[in-house]
Amino acid sequence: MQANSLILSTMARVLLPLQLLFSVFMLLRGHDLPGGGFIAGLIAAAAFILYLFAYGVPAAQRLLRVDPRTIAGVGLVIGTLAAVPPIFFGLPFFTGLWWYPELPLIGPVSINTPLIFDIGVYLTVVGSVLTIAIFLAEAEE
Repeated sequence: MQANSLILSTMARVLLPLQLLFSVFMLLRGHDLPGGGFIAGLIAAAAFILYLFAYGVPAAQRLLRVDPRTIAGVGLVIGTLAAVPPIFFGLPFFTGLWWYPELPLIGPVSINTPLIFDIGVYLTVVGSVLTIAIFLAEAEE
């Protein structure tokens, strides 16, 4: 399933890094404004699907380097692990916790369980959407 279109293949290479960067932006801004792990995962998956349309399934799988089902599984584990730390502090399951470590040259950085959960959602959405897209593209061939 390769389009053999010069415009599509050129734009897929140009847009892939831009879409991935935008998806990370949406992931990180999701706590204060619209965005978060789900929509950011859809944006990242759309970037890889555009590449899949332009270059075919084997090229998209080489670009991913990891099976999408593995990405989804890792996302599920990360999302689940984000719910556990509050238990060690005597808080209810899934309570948000924030830490502010001081990094050299950067200053204080916020690390929190909602962000970790969103990263898990991000990876789960990317993995599951790409699994479906690749399955459908292979079925078409």
